Amino acid sequence: MNELDKSTIICRCEEISCEEIEDVLTNGAKTFDDIKRLTRCGMGPCQSKICHSLVAAMIHEKTNTPIFQIPLPRMRMPLSPIKLETLATNSTSFSSVKSVLDEVELEDGKVR
Repeated sequence: MNELDKSTIICRCEEISCEEIEDVLTNGAKTFDDIKRLTRCGMGPCQSKICHSLVAAMIHEKTNTPIFQIPLPRMRMPLSPIKLETLATNSTSFSSVKSVLDEVELEDGKVR
């Protein structure tokens, strides 16, 4: 990997620079998950789809670990959103929204 400028943004979603990743690698990070925990790199909306290859190349360069031996970042299950009504009324019954259709009221099989 060519030498990147220290201010080059590696993770666009979380605005993590090359320098920040180099710092955690210098301080002992060895995997993408180590970097993720210390910097939030890969925790944005793209879930590391954009930055993974750049970070893997940086890990390879710093630790001499072959690229194919660098594990993929751990994926986490997405959270279910909670209805605002639940939050606004201090309700103890948590109703989650699984899709837009959960919000639609049907009467005789038709939308009201």
